[in-house]
Amino acid sequence: MHDERRRIEERAERLHTQRIQPAVYAATVPFEVEAWQAPGEPVSFEEAAAAPYAPFAMDTPWGPPWGTTWFRMRGQVPAEFAGRRVEAVIDLGFVGDWPGNQAEALVHLTDGTPLKAVNPLNQYVPIANPASGGEEIHYLVEAASNPDILAGNFAEPTPLGDVLTAGDKPLYTFKRADIAVLDEEVWHLDLDLQVLRELMAELGEHDPRRHEILHALDRALDLLDLDDVSGSATAVREALKPVLAKPANASAHIVSGVGHAHIDSAWLWPIRETKRKTSRTFSNVTSLADEYEEFVFACSQAQQYEWVRDNYPKVWARIQESVKKGQWAPVGGMWVESDGNLPGGEAIARQLVHGKRFFIEHFGVETKGVWLPDSFGYNAAYPQLAKLAGNEWFLTQKISWNQTNTFPHHTFWWEGIDGTRIFTHFPPVDTYNARFSGEEMSRAVRNYAEKGNATRSLAPFGWGDGGGGPTREIMERARRLADLEGSPKVVVEHPDEFFAKAREEYPDAPVWVGELYLELHRATYTSQARTKQGNRRSEHKLREAELWATTAALHAPGYTYPYEKLDRLWKTVLLHQFHDILPGSSIAWVHREAEAEYARVAEELEALTAEAVAALGAGGTRVFNTSPFDRAEVIRTATGFPTFVEVPAGGSAPVAAAEPPAPVTVNGRVLDNGLVRVELAEDGTLASVRDLRAGGREVLAEAGNLLRLHTDLPNYWDAWDVDKHYKNRYTDLLDADSVEIADEDPLLGSIRVTRSFGKGSTIVQTITVRAGSARIDFETDIDWHEAEKFLKAGFPVDIRAPHSSAEIQFGHIQRPTHTNTSWEAARFEVSGHRWVHVGEPGYGVAVINDSTYGHDVSRTVREDGGTTTTVRLSLVRAPRIPDPGADQGRHRLTYSLLPGASIDDAVAEGYALNLPLRVADSAGEPEPVVSVAGEGVTVEAVKLADDESGDVVVRLYESRGGRASGVLRTGFPLTGAQVTDLLERPLEDTEVVDGGVPVSLRPFQILTLRLRRG
Repeated sequence: MHDERRRIEERAERLHTQRIQPAVYAATVPFEVEAWQAPGEPVSFEEAAAAPYAPFAMDTPWGPPWGTTWFRMRGQVPAEFAGRRVEAVIDLGFVGDWPGNQAEALVHLTDGTPLKAVNPLNQYVPIANPASGGEEIHYLVEAASNPDILAGNFAEPTPLGDVLTAGDKPLYTFKRADIAVLDEEVWHLDLDLQVLRELMAELGEHDPRRHEILHALDRALDLLDLDDVSGSATAVREALKPVLAKPANASAHIVSGVGHAHIDSAWLWPIRETKRKTSRTFSNVTSLADEYEEFVFACSQAQQYEWVRDNYPKVWARIQESVKKGQWAPVGGMWVESDGNLPGGEAIARQLVHGKRFFIEHFGVETKGVWLPDSFGYNAAYPQLAKLAGNEWFLTQKISWNQTNTFPHHTFWWEGIDGTRIFTHFPPVDTYNARFSGEEMSRAVRNYAEKGNATRSLAPFGWGDGGGGPTREIMERARRLADLEGSPKVVVEHPDEFFAKAREEYPDAPVWVGELYLELHRATYTSQARTKQGNRRSEHKLREAELWATTAALHAPGYTYPYEKLDRLWKTVLLHQFHDILPGSSIAWVHREAEAEYARVAEELEALTAEAVAALGAGGTRVFNTSPFDRAEVIRTATGFPTFVEVPAGGSAPVAAAEPPAPVTVNGRVLDNGLVRVELAEDGTLASVRDLRAGGREVLAEAGNLLRLHTDLPNYWDAWDVDKHYKNRYTDLLDADSVEIADEDPLLGSIRVTRSFGKGSTIVQTITVRAGSARIDFETDIDWHEAEKFLKAGFPVDIRAPHSSAEIQFGHIQRPTHTNTSWEAARFEVSGHRWVHVGEPGYGVAVINDSTYGHDVSRTVREDGGTTTTVRLSLVRAPRIPDPGADQGRHRLTYSLLPGASIDDAVAEGYALNLPLRVADSAGEPEPVVSVAGEGVTVEAVKLADDESGDVVVRLYESRGGRASGVLRTGFPLTGAQVTDLLERPLEDTEVVDGGVPVSLRPFQILTLRLRRG
C-alpha cells in the first residue's frame, strides 16, 4: 500500500483549521457597546453602573496599564436564532497564546450578578439554549487592562510592572462583542478532530492504530461539504464514530483528571488584581459545573476564598453550593500555596492551621492533603507538619523543572527529618495546567516511573493565572478520552479518590528521604532581600507578641489577650509567604507593597508587645527574653551604655549589671575578649580568628568575611535563577575606604570598615566582639546600586567537614560538602534559616544570620594536606526582570561567626540574634509561662488556645537531631495536659507529675501541648 500519510495529515490540518473551526459560530450580530474608563483603582459595581458611558466602536484601542474599563453592552437575540444555542462572544483584543497575565473581564447582569469571565481561551458567555428569539441582553463588563509582563519572553526589563512607572498608553484593541449562534455539531466535530489528530500524532509510525485513525479521517473528510460545513458536520461525525468508540487497552494507564486553576496570589500582577482574578475564574468554574455533572474542581488557598467571600458574595454562594454537590473540592489546607523553603516552622504550621480551619468552618470539609504544585522546592519538615495537621497525602509538580537530575519517582512515600512519612504524588504529565492534549497524555504515560507496579496518575487540568480555569473544551476532551484505544483512560474525580486508589494499589511505594530540592530557581533564596527580611522579622515579632501577651493574660488583671489582632497579623504574614512574593519573583508593585505591609505589621506587633509588658506592672525597667534559652549577654540600655545582663528563657530580669565577664580589649585592628581574638587585615577582611577556649586554635584558613561581587546573568528567569557560571567572574572587595575603631568599652569592642565599589554602592560593616560571648557580629549597612550582580560573604574555615548542617523548619538538614554525584553538584546554592554549621569531630563553626536564606558550602584540600571548608552567605542580588529596580537601595542586616560551636550553640545563638533582648518599662516579675529542664527540648511557640478557652498552648521540638527528654514546668497552676495536633485538637492525655509534664522526643519530633490552668 502506498504511504499517503503526509497528504492525509496535511489535508486534515487545513480542513480542520481553515474550514471547520471558523464555522463553529454560525451567525452573529454585534452588541451596541459603550465604555467608561474608571479613574485610578478598581471601583464597585454600583459606582460603575451609575457612571457616564460614551459610545465605543470595535477596533478601538482601550485600557492603560493596570486600568479598568467598564463596557455597557446591549443587544437583542434575532428571531432567526430561535431554537439554537446562543452565546455572547467577547474578544478584548487578546494577544499571544498566554491564557492569563493579560486583559481579562467579568461580565455582570444589570443587577450586579456576576455571570462569567472572559479570558483569552474562554471568550463566551451563555445566553440561552435554546433561545426563543427576541431576548434583550444587557451586560456591564468590568475589563482589566493588565499588561502582558511575559511579552518578549522575559528578554528585557519592563517598566510595566508598577502602576507608578507603567505609563498610560492603551495596551489593547477591542476586537469583538457579538451575539452568536454556537453550531453545536460543528463544535463537536472540531473536538473530535482535535482528539483524533493529536492521538494519531503520538502513536508510533508502525502502530496499526495510527494508520486506522489516519484513513478514518481521510474517509470522513470526504463527506465534508465545503459550501455547507454546518449541514455536513453530522455526516462527518457519524463516519468518525467507529474510530472514537474503540475502547482502550485493558492495561491502559489511568489518568485521574481534576479541574484546577493555579492562581498566583501575586506575581506579575499585584494582590489587588488577584482578588479580581479569583472572582473571574471562580465564576467560570461554577458556570461549567452546571454544564458537566461529572466535573470536579480542586481549589486551594483559603485566602483566595476569603477574598471572594468578602468582595463577591454571589460568587461565594455559588461556590458553597458547588461544594455541597461534590463538584468543588477544597484542597491543600493552607492559607496560601506558600514557598516551600523560606517560611519558618511555626509559620508553616500556621499556614496549615488557618487553611484547614477555614475550610472546616465554611464548608464543613476537612482537607486531606497538601496541594503545592508550584513551590520552588520543599523542606524536609513537611511530612511531619502535614501529618500533624491531619493530612494523608502530599502533591507537588515543580520538581519536573529540574535542570540536572530527573526525579526517580512519581508515586512514593516522602520521609521527613523526623522519620514521618506521607504518601506523595508528582504528576508525570509535568504540568498543573493540563488540557488533555494528545501530547500531554502520551507524556504522562511515557514519564510515569512506577510502570509495572502502579497504573494511575493525576492530571490537574485548566488554565491558571487569569486564564479562567477549566473549559468546556477540556471537559469534552476528557469525555472522548475516557475509554479510547491508544490513549490512557481519563476519569475526572476528586483528588482524595485518586490518592485513596493510588495508595491501595501501591502501599509499598518507594521512599524518598529528605528535602525535595528543586534544581532550578535557586536565586529565590536571595532576591528581594527586604521582602525576605520583612518575613523573618515578622515571624519573630509574632512569636514575641504571643509570648508576652500570654504572660500578661496569666499575670496582669484586666489584660485581654488580643486574639483578633494576632489572627489578622498572622494572616497578613502568611499571605506574603506566597511562592512568588517571599521568593522575590514578583513585579515591583508587589514588593513595594510587601515592604509597606511588613512595616505596618512590625509597628502593630511592637505596640502589642509593649502593651503586654507594660500591663505586667509599672515603675521599673526590665529585660525580656523571648528566646527559649537562658541568656547572659551585653545589651545597650536607653542610656546607650553597654550593660551585661542575665535573663532566663522566656522570662525577664531587672536591668542590673550581672557579674561582668572578662573585658574586651581593642588594640589597633585586634579585638580580644578572652574567648576569641579577632585580627583584621589592612583591607578590613579577617586576617585571623583564634579560639582562645581551644588553646588558641586558628579558625580561618584564608581571609575571612571576604565580600565577593559576582557577575550574575542567568540563562533565563532572572529573579528566580542563579546559574553555576556566576562563580566564574567576580571581584573581591578588598579596597577599604577606612578601617577604624567604632566602640572601645570593657563590655563591647568594634571596628568599622567602609567600602565603596561599583556604580556608587557602599558597604559599612561594624565588626563587634562582646564580653562573655564567642560570637563575632558583622552589622552590615549596604547602599546597593548594582545591576546583574550577586554579593556574597565568605568564611573559609580550617575544618574538614564531610557535610554542612543548615537549620530548616523544626530542625536541620545535612548536605554533603563534596560533589561526588550530579545530585550533590546540583546543590551549588541551597537554603537555610538562622544558621549553617560545619564541623569535624571535636570542633565546629557556625555562621548565623538575621535575615538571609541562601548560601553555599564548598571544600578544598590545601597543599599542606589540610582541608578548607568555605561557608558563603548570599547577601543581595540585582536582577532586572521582572522588577528592574529589584534590591536597589538600603539593606541593613547582621550575620555572625561563632567559633567552637556545637549544633546546640548554633541553635541557641540563632534564636538570640533573631530575638534581641527587649528593654521595657515594667515592674512585674512573673515567672516564665513555661520552662523546660532537659537538653534538646526547645520551645518554639507559647500562646493561648485559639478557641479562647484560656488554655495555654506550647509547641516544642527536638532541635539537636537526637533523642531528648525533660520536664516542662509552668509559671501558673497546672491542672491537666493534652497532646494535640496542630489545630489544637486533642490526640491523647498526658500525665502531670509533681506539677510538670514529662516530655520524651525522638529526633526532630514536634510536640504540641495544651495546658489547662488552675
